[in-house]
Amino acid sequence: MLIGVPKEIKTKEFRVALLPVGASILIKNGHKVVVETGAGLGSSFTDEDYKASGAEIASGPEEIFANVDMIMKVKEPIKKEHTMIREGQIVFTYFHFAADKTLTQAMIDSKCVAIAYETVQKKDRSLPLLIPMSEVAGRMAPQEGAKYLEKATGGRGVLLGGVPGTGPGDVIVLGGGIVGTNAAKIASGLGAKVTIFDNNLYRLRYLDDVMPKNVFTMMSNEYYIREALPKADLVIGAVLIPGGKAPHLITRDMLLLMKKGSVLVDVAVDQGGCIETTKPTTHDEPTYIIDDVVHYCVANMPGAVPHTSTLALTNATLPYAVEIANKGYEKAVKTNEEIKLGLNVIDGKVTYKAVAEAFDMKYHTVDSVIG
Repeated sequence: MLIGVPKEIKTKEFRVALLPVGASILIKNGHKVVVETGAGLGSSFTDEDYKASGAEIASGPEEIFANVDMIMKVKEPIKKEHTMIREGQIVFTYFHFAADKTLTQAMIDSKCVAIAYETVQKKDRSLPLLIPMSEVAGRMAPQEGAKYLEKATGGRGVLLGGVPGTGPGDVIVLGGGIVGTNAAKIASGLGAKVTIFDNNLYRLRYLDDVMPKNVFTMMSNEYYIREALPKADLVIGAVLIPGGKAPHLITRDMLLLMKKGSVLVDVAVDQGGCIETTKPTTHDEPTYIIDDVVHYCVANMPGAVPHTSTLALTNATLPYAVEIANKGYEKAVKTNEEIKLGLNVIDGKVTYKAVAEAFDMKYHTVDSVIG
């Protein structure tokens, strides 16, 4: 199989989908790898590194999209890439379709095979290709929130950890999954008072056992969230519905309960956001203010720490890429249920139920499309 790695072109996206060592492993498995020139520079990998691994270097994205059997990316294809994707071409990347109807329709129209990192799922319902970036984004969220709580960046002027003689900042984490757990670890490590909201009582019991004494747990419902918001300096949205649109746990009217200069960091922005006023932002313009509340909603947070993020992501994605390349996607799907769950669009048909439901589109089972 011919595998192509284009350079990421989303604003300030410095990650790359394949390491030189990953290219070497694919080549040893009998495949060819083509990498766009400069694709790895943001993550500290040069064209020479890829050449040494046996990969070929392409001068531009057109050369890759026009020829390869499988595209490996980090972020969803953006508009200028949509028309380059070919019928039958495998595209293996983060898509987050349920938050973007235009992208979904573009992939339907292309008749490509869209395998989404975020819906590859193990038997225990864990999401192995989403977890690494959820860990990174979760750990970054308090860091970014702390930055934008500073007065010079529009915040209240609160130091999350406080100092002797003053109280610490108050942090709310909506969701006790991978993002929320990692966010709570970092926020509590900074010395903040942290409250994790989740609707799974068993998860809350676990978190109550393992978290430090400045982390508290609460059942997630509108009443308790409304009660907590007036005290919050920082709210971190960490809700995930696998492959589906995130629910709005904070509505527009609830912003009026919050302190002037408090900060919202919505890590769920890729899936539409769990805050009604969320809209995607970039690393160039990361924040905006509504009702005196600072919103940080960067849709590719881990792109700001690309060396760490690329290593973490490719550790997880490479085994799946090798299996898809070795077997072809149809056989890989028939022999690996995890990859099967990653299939979102095939030959113009939506094969992931949550995506179809998000846009009232017809849902097709994977088996009905590929037999």
